[in-house]
Amino acid sequence: MVSRRFTAGSVATVTGLALVLAVPAGAATAAPAAAGAAEYTVVAEDGVSTAAATAAIAAAGGTVVESNDSVGTFTVTAGAADFAAKAAASTALIGAASNDRAIGKAPKLDLVEQEALLAPASRAAAKRGGHGGPKLDPLDDKLWGLEQVRSDDARRVEPGDRGVTVGILDTGVDASNPDIAANFSWKLSRNFARDIPDIDGECEVTGCLDPVGTDDAGHGTHVAGTIGAAANGSGISGVAPNVTLVELKGGQDSGYFFLESVVNALTYAGDAGLDVVNMSFYIDPWLYNCLGNPADSAAEQAEQRATITAVRRALTYAHTKGVTLVGSLGNNHEDLGNPRPDASSPNYPGGTERPREIDNATCFDLPVEGPFVIGVSATGPSGRKADYSNWGAEQISVAAPGGWATDTQGTGDTFANRILSAYPLKVLQEIGRVDEDGNIVPGFENRVFKDCTTAGKCGYYTYLQGTSMASPHASGVAGLIVSKFGTPDRRRGGLTLPPNWVEQHLYRTAAERACPTPALISYAEVGQPAEYDALCTGTKNFNSIWGYGIVDAYKAVTTPLQPWVKP
Repeated sequence: MVSRRFTAGSVATVTGLALVLAVPAGAATAAPAAAGAAEYTVVAEDGVSTAAATAAIAAAGGTVVESNDSVGTFTVTAGAADFAAKAAASTALIGAASNDRAIGKAPKLDLVEQEALLAPASRAAAKRGGHGGPKLDPLDDKLWGLEQVRSDDARRVEPGDRGVTVGILDTGVDASNPDIAANFSWKLSRNFARDIPDIDGECEVTGCLDPVGTDDAGHGTHVAGTIGAAANGSGISGVAPNVTLVELKGGQDSGYFFLESVVNALTYAGDAGLDVVNMSFYIDPWLYNCLGNPADSAAEQAEQRATITAVRRALTYAHTKGVTLVGSLGNNHEDLGNPRPDASSPNYPGGTERPREIDNATCFDLPVEGPFVIGVSATGPSGRKADYSNWGAEQISVAAPGGWATDTQGTGDTFANRILSAYPLKVLQEIGRVDEDGNIVPGFENRVFKDCTTAGKCGYYTYLQGTSMASPHASGVAGLIVSKFGTPDRRRGGLTLPPNWVEQHLYRTAAERACPTPALISYAEVGQPAEYDALCTGTKNFNSIWGYGIVDAYKAVTTPLQPWVKP
């Protein structure tokens, strides 16, 4: 079963906890709970030792299966129905987030991203040519995003370095695609998200742990291709075509991203010395995790407080270990500094969602509103903000190409206005876009493409749009910055550059865009209601729509690096 839904105070610390992941390298999260027992992710309070937290969990009726001592989280099984309430009442614990999933819950669906892929077959003639942009690999003429961020010019100066590692914290990465295979690290890649049959479908392998190098959803592969598809004479090329791609599978096949897998992936990224991690998702089941929303029960409030704390700790841990963190702002066409009521949470079990007022001061879209995350909005081919993209002066950092089907100043083709990237053959066959012989089904030739190497190894590519597609453009530029200015990492090999330096250089070199006149951006021209209107506030140097500007790969690798200045 494949995915159909994706999108993005003081920092808590834990004392007395060893900074190691208490799971074998590359292991997934714990095996499913025994019959009659429920599974939880429990988060310790600040300053509580592993021993004290374990004792508190036992006193509440739980058993620790494994722990992530880097951030004070514990995988716990418990038979009593009141375990979560008892955990929340403990002075040593913040709360418990349930790991049990609703039986028969449908996969998540993001119509913004998947619209082109899932639409019926078209009667229009296929268009092999496209935007007329840079043509390095056979399909690069369709990659207007490469031209918008000037990565076609940048690679003449800096195409990326093999010693720079970019993690794709997502649904997996299909390493069989020849564009991905050339840059994929089997050694560093890990799967942290065991399949859950009730939401992901029947497990493909014994133990439900998909092998590294596979992606049964497609989302992570698309992201990886934009970041670092090889410039190898076939398919497409990425923003940083020579960097090393690392799979960090933290999302389910069904498209959900749960707390435990994400936290474990982030702490692993820090321990493994990755340079950049891309995060194009939000952490389920809450679109906004709130510290104390009155619409939620006491147990739900404790769960959200635990999630906020654990994610903040994990992001901080990765940052302090040298990881530049990049996240998508989301596809809900809203100002994240003034969010609308949320009617989509909790998104499982089915039927439990309800309207909630969202208080900006105490509610957070995670991980993008967590510490040290570079938040990315989406542009269309014209450079304007895509109608679906979130924005907001408090959360935005930069803008990048995410695709916008109805961009009236775009390519003139609603498919070509989106972002083309790699996609797994298996997923395309499951949704009926490619037949069992590997041929594109008639009617889909204008949205799915096949290209083969001289050796006969074929890759498949399709269009998606969303801030999920914008974030990897920014991650690719971040990878180029480390490649150009990084210094040798004596501990792990490769190159390294402090994330604060990467972040400021990304901002300094972005292509500034001033607010338009009038400042209220309307999308009525493409049929969107006033709810989509976006007010641009700020200056040309920084504003609520484009942040510091659209990321610029060429300027990033040709502008001298300046010392980091603390804001």
